[in-house]
Amino acid sequence: MSVLARDPLMLRCKGAPEHVLDLCAAYMTPAGQVPMAKAMRETIHAAYHALASQGLRVMALAARRANNAQDIAERNLVFSALVGIIDPPRAEVKAAIASARDAGIRTVMITGDGPVTASAIAQQLDLPASVSMTGADIDAITDAELQAILAKDALFARTKPAHKMRIVKALQAQGLIVAMTGDGVNDAPALKQADIGIAMGQRGTEVARDAADLVLLDDNFATIVVAIREGRRQFDNVQKFVRYLVSSNAGEIVAILTNIVIGGPLIFLATQILWMNLVTDSVTAVALGLEKSEPDQMRRPPAPIKAPVLGLKGAAVIALFAAYTASASLWVFYELLPFGVDLARTAAFSGRIVFEKVSVFAFRSLDQPCMQIGCLSNPLLIGAVGVTLLLPVGPVQWEPLQQMLHTVPLTVHRWITIGLFALPVIIVPELV
Repeated sequence: MSVLARDPLMLRCKGAPEHVLDLCAAYMTPAGQVPMAKAMRETIHAAYHALASQGLRVMALAARRANNAQDIAERNLVFSALVGIIDPPRAEVKAAIASARDAGIRTVMITGDGPVTASAIAQQLDLPASVSMTGADIDAITDAELQAILAKDALFARTKPAHKMRIVKALQAQGLIVAMTGDGVNDAPALKQADIGIAMGQRGTEVARDAADLVLLDDNFATIVVAIREGRRQFDNVQKFVRYLVSSNAGEIVAILTNIVIGGPLIFLATQILWMNLVTDSVTAVALGLEKSEPDQMRRPPAPIKAPVLGLKGAAVIALFAAYTASASLWVFYELLPFGVDLARTAAFSGRIVFEKVSVFAFRSLDQPCMQIGCLSNPLLIGAVGVTLLLPVGPVQWEPLQQMLHTVPLTVHRWITIGLFALPVIIVPELV
């Protein structure tokens, strides 16, 4: 960049040292201007590399007298100085990059700084960079060659907007999900092209923020990793929530349909089904959706872009839970049916609620036992299960609810039988 300054009329230039030096015909000394010799160019380049290797962002300054207000050509400049600007990474960035790597997320540096500066910053951050390329190098290779380079730990320096766009497209061509960060106008095309454009909220330009999908209010790379962790927690909890509710309802459906095929009296009345689904299920399901992050959540690879909420494994788990709880409900019902349909239906109804409540512990994690994630790490769920396990007592033991739900009192022996049927729902998933 150059500006024309008055009094005296001077063209003053700043920019990347390798480009500014090409425009210089002389250099300034205390004694005045001296023609630029090859040895001095090499000395300046060596000084530039010495500064850049410390991670400094280096600019060269040059100037020349202008003849008039129209004399703005950047030529025959007189080199003045090198300026090393320290722009240190935040202290938390190094740990955030390591955490992202553990989570199966690659971090690729694409910068306008020189390659020496970029490599020094990458070393400070423990960011692997077996290949270092400049924008000019990118221009000299094909898209296929660029994709092959991106399969390695690559670092890109002295890049322009077109280079950033091309890198994003090359990563996407490999089937990867690409998040791009940026703050300047020149980042906007790549932010728009990326699957997730992330702009800086504090120092970012309005153009960059408009082109992005997310805006970091604190301009902190570590916040991205925190957001990834929260996103994974929420996706996991959606899976748990859906699998739990579907397995509970599937058990009811299997029990009802099987009973119809057998030809017995109704195992559940309509009011009882409404009580189970609206009063008891919703409380525990909501509490399950508030599960905290699991210990290994940031050590898993990213889920595929079309990862199903249920999947084959989820469907198999639902089928097993539905088959067992339906069978247990039917056994209780038909075992007590000779003593009266109201007693049998009450026991099946109460058992159904207990089975559904205790089964929620099997869905707190889809691949770890409760002992590992912490039995008491979700106190809201513990409270919800405790409260909802008391809910069958009201319809069974309290006369107003007995009349509404058509139930009769159960003896302690019946409750113990229901409890024994509920134990496998807790123990087997933990052992598995």
